[in-house]
Amino acid sequence: MSDYEIYTDGSCLGNPGAGGWAAIIIDCSIGEISELHGGEKYTTNNRMEMTAAITALNKISTGSTVELYTDSQYLKNAFTNGWMAKWKRNGWITAAKKPVLNQDLWIKLDNLINANNVSFHWVKGHAGFNYNERCDFLARQEATNFKLGRN
Repeated sequence: MSDYEIYTDGSCLGNPGAGGWAAIIIDCSIGEISELHGGEKYTTNNRMEMTAAITALNKISTGSTVELYTDSQYLKNAFTNGWMAKWKRNGWITAAKKPVLNQDLWIKLDNLINANNVSFHWVKGHAGFNYNERCDFLARQEATNFKLGRN
């Protein structure tokens, strides 16, 4: 049994543009649900996806067992398809011989993933999955607020 379930999403109005992120953390031992969200004035959707995961993982106890649900193949595949290991082995250079984008966030994520037992799960976005839909709503709301200068 997992200690936590985490659901994440990121949004960007323009890419790059105003962005928002959201995460839902479920503490499986007590059933407590926490919502976290925020954004940035100028960012990308990938950075927002990663920020959601980083923020959520920073809120849980180190050494936890986590089921992380995301609609981002970029986020999931970095860990499940060995991209992270290859990037580190190659000095943060991609197979196309270019610097890995978002290296600052990948390093933070890698440390958090290694400090916990995280299993990644991909969910199709905009497909009616309750917690993913809620994260999408919160992330879009944050992006909209930043675009309109409300933050």
